[in-house]
Amino acid sequence: MQHIILFDGECVLCNWAAKFVLTRDKNKQFSFVSLQSEEGKNILSSMNIVLKKDDETIILVEGNHWYTHSKAALRISKSLSGLWPLFYVFIIIPSPVRDLVYRFIGRHRYQWFGKVNTCDVQLK
Repeated sequence: MQHIILFDGECVLCNWAAKFVLTRDKNKQFSFVSLQSEEGKNILSSMNIVLKKDDETIILVEGNHWYTHSKAALRISKSLSGLWPLFYVFIIIPSPVRDLVYRFIGRHRYQWFGKVNTCDVQLK
């Protein structure tokens, strides 16, 4: 089954992360859609996902289910090649604690990594 990763196509860190996943997605499980694109907006709408303007997150869509923040990142890591599935062990940390770290990085991603006007990930 194909899973969709919705990500901030204007964020340098997010673009890097998408490329990182692409190179480690040996089973070609993931497709990528920018949150800013029409397709991304349509997916959000069709799944009744409402993001706050300041919600710094990726969204993983698996069939009729969707995941955000650290849970999405950990579920993605579980499907990658190499040792990355080992990171799923962090799921035992309560989500409020995991998401605190995730949101801190998300709030500062443009400041630390930069912002682009167009997504440079070659989406599949």
